[in-house]
Amino acid sequence: MKREIIVVPNSKKEQILEGDLLKVKVKAKAENNKANIEVEKIMSKYFGSEVKIVKGFKSRKKIIEIE
Repeated sequence: MKREIIVVPNSKKEQILEGDLLKVKVKAKAENNKANIEVEKIMSKYFGSEVKIVKGFKSRKKIIEIE
């Protein structure tokens, strides 16, 4: 299953806000792929299965695949 999300890097706390699109706030900065790695970890815990970013590696809007 694929889903579109919005990522907010460099936030004070990690959290997932539900709405039309999931908004994922991560503490990591958007450098050296750190924020993307954190997004995959947080979303894997949220959905209870492995999550990979499949599109939007350098964008705030991303498409993730939930396995």
